[in-house]
Amino acid sequence: MTMISEKLRLTSRLSRLALAVAIALPAQFAVLSPSAAQNRLSIVRDAEIEALVREYAKPILNAAGLSKSGIEIILVNDPSFNAFVAGRRMFINTGALMTAESPNEIIGVLAHEAGHIAGGHQQRLRDQLARAQTMAIVAGLLGVGATVAGAASGNDNLGRAGAGIAMGGGEMARRTVLSYQRTEETSADMAAVQYLDATGQSAKGMLKTFKRFADALSLTGSRVDPYQVSHPMPRDRIANLTERAEKSPSFGKSDSAALQLRHDLMRAKVAAHTGGQGATSRMFRGNPNPLPAKYGDAITTYLYGNPAAALKKVDALLKTQPQNPYFLELRGDVLMKANKPADAAATYAKAVKLDPSRSGVMQVSYGRALLAVGSDKAVDQAVKVLRAGIERDRENPSAYMPLSQAYGRLGDIGQAELAAAEGHYYSGSYLEAKVFAARAQQKLKRGSPGWVRAQDIINFKDPSKRRK
Repeated sequence: MTMISEKLRLTSRLSRLALAVAIALPAQFAVLSPSAAQNRLSIVRDAEIEALVREYAKPILNAAGLSKSGIEIILVNDPSFNAFVAGRRMFINTGALMTAESPNEIIGVLAHEAGHIAGGHQQRLRDQLARAQTMAIVAGLLGVGATVAGAASGNDNLGRAGAGIAMGGGEMARRTVLSYQRTEETSADMAAVQYLDATGQSAKGMLKTFKRFADALSLTGSRVDPYQVSHPMPRDRIANLTERAEKSPSFGKSDSAALQLRHDLMRAKVAAHTGGQGATSRMFRGNPNPLPAKYGDAITTYLYGNPAAALKKVDALLKTQPQNPYFLELRGDVLMKANKPADAAATYAKAVKLDPSRSGVMQVSYGRALLAVGSDKAVDQAVKVLRAGIERDRENPSAYMPLSQAYGRLGDIGQAELAAAEGHYYSGSYLEAKVFAARAQQKLKRGSPGWVRAQDIINFKDPSKRRK
């Protein structure tokens, strides 16, 4: 597995303004300020997990009429059970993937988020916030006017009333937005059930998710005012959905054994990378299929043990599924750690060939191994493989640094500088990107595609600075 911590700036200031699914902890009831969306998220890139989640989402997006809308699904490295949307991007936390015991639970979460996108809730929320802001401003002006009038007339009661109007107007605006958001959450829940019905899938996973939230809330012992939160209370959501869900002819359906196994393998991978040693053995204790626990153990040994021991465990996995591209990918990772780049490159090549999703992430791993081999032939092949990976996944910053190094080894300094500029650009380091783009232009032919791309990077305006 290549689990890469990247940084991503959200494109919408309102993206996390209570469009999330999870409300398991008291702190998550607060409406996040627009500035919270300016924070950069730590995201995860992994061929296996991305392919599986896209497979979960595909029929849902078709049912929601979003299959041609360019929806991206992005994995966030966060242990909480959460998902949210921003523009055409759907974000889901690794904590949700690891916690959900069945594919159906995650599919329900994706269906809910698809309901937000299909319903245009983000734009309407912006409109609602604008109206609420106007309401608060008007109330504030009225309050100030009453306070001034009270001071001029010497009427203390009028002055106090003016202050109350100002504060009350802001509170009314806030409650109006929260009420709107609760309505939209309910709408997204109902849309999710429709999409699940249309795709012949059960809503049991959604109900299980809401029950998990309700149980978590009850364990905190917190008393929450239902009118002060952005989501309906979990018990209310369960009550609203249960009757509708149970009427579905697909309610009794379960995930296939093959899909459940892939889900468990994915959970094992996330647990091994984020839960530390022993996480996967605890997670799958009592599981009748030993493969997920063995997969997690092999990954843990790769991360914390020695490569020789990890290689033995991966080879044992491959005896059970010799055509599994993700087992081969892990084998390549182990061989790289063992400083055997030629063997790793050969293994990655097999993984790339078998990968049904043609993941750009996996091709980057292959390209890195070729680069580490170091021969002119291998470096030349690395450029081709890395460029193929970028064609599949242009916004993956981790692809550009090895590409820059490969071009540098071949003596193509202009393309090396341009690749470095692209890497910084897609990482959100715009100043560094402009520096490398300017250096690239000095080496590239004026008017060539590379020169023009460098100029685009130089001319780019940071959207976060434009908003200030």
